[in-house]
Amino acid sequence: MSTVVFIHGTGVREPHFSALTGRVAAGLTALRDGLRVVPYYWGDTHGATLAAGGVSLPPEGGTSRGLMEPSAGPRPATDDTDDAAAWAVLYADPDAELALAAAGAEPAAERPPGSALPERKIQSLLLGLAAQGDAPAAELGPGLGRAATELAAHRLLGPAAAALAPDDLAVVAARWLAARLIAEVLDTDSPLVPAGDTRDIVVDRLAQALGAPPRGTERGLRSRLLRVGTSAASRAVVRRRRALTEAAHPAAGDVLRYLSRGEAVRADLRALLSGLAPPVTLVCHSLGGIIALDTLISTPLPQVRLLVTAGSQGPFLYESGSLPSLEHPEPLPPHMPDWLNLYDPHDLLGYLGAGLFPGRVTDVRVDSRQPFPAAHSAYWTNPVVYRHIVERLP
Repeated sequence: MSTVVFIHGTGVREPHFSALTGRVAAGLTALRDGLRVVPYYWGDTHGATLAAGGVSLPPEGGTSRGLMEPSAGPRPATDDTDDAAAWAVLYADPDAELALAAAGAEPAAERPPGSALPERKIQSLLLGLAAQGDAPAAELGPGLGRAATELAAHRLLGPAAAALAPDDLAVVAARWLAARLIAEVLDTDSPLVPAGDTRDIVVDRLAQALGAPPRGTERGLRSRLLRVGTSAASRAVVRRRRALTEAAHPAAGDVLRYLSRGEAVRADLRALLSGLAPPVTLVCHSLGGIIALDTLISTPLPQVRLLVTAGSQGPFLYESGSLPSLEHPEPLPPHMPDWLNLYDPHDLLGYLGAGLFPGRVTDVRVDSRQPFPAAHSAYWTNPVVYRHIVERLP
């Protein structure tokens, strides 16, 4: 009788593990009679927990147990959170606020001959700003001249100019420029992203160059348009930080705990496998694949004839020098069984092994048609996954 040992991934706890194992067993046995499925549930014994009950978490409401910065006056926590949420929207899409403003414009009407377009003044100011090069926003990185020229010709600038007062338009344009520059810094993975206070100073400087009055004592140039869409959600996230962390921490914590103290989970897996008759197949998801890979590399287990990984980070850890059992460029040991590696093109946590271990790994693409992160959890509801596994079972 062929035996399959199913090894789960990060963050899985009961009752979800039993439901997941039942789904995997049903998917495999529907295609192969007489198959024995044995679960290896490591999450309860070896998974991460908040051992002190979560005292490392800041209290709800955004206040801190620690000392405030001496120079910082009282700041409403939700205001800072809303501001950060609004900027997160702009970093992801600098056009977001401009598009919201343009959406509020009245339908275009026929203009009298010779009348000026509403965007004409700010276009002139943007081109004048572009002529100054990067200096007016040097703290945010290079590219201001190019960005200002691009904004002057932007298709949304006209409708936004028709919908907003000139001062408001200047502020929206200044935020667009700052968001574009900082987004480019983020795209380079630079560790030197400007702080929010620096960003706000530059935004105020740019807004004044585009015709807005100084901001006075107001901290930051707030986006009424974006605040409408983000404040309620961001306040809810702050209030629910403890619940969200307690729900999410096993996933990240399991990885960190395994990489620092993984021998115990490998020892229990070896003990389980020692009592099984061949042929045995290990079917593993996510971190479960790393656990199995490390165990098989470090210990010859001849009863295991096939390793199946789905959404595995094992190849990435090996290439980056982080796999505990094998350092690049050392090859897989001869005693390693065949390795089938299933990956979803939308799963950002699934990696390829064939290029690292030629002739030892078979990478197979399985598309759940789900975006990430849903794609990382959709392997076990995808019938194609079970067909590929059963075709290769010993």
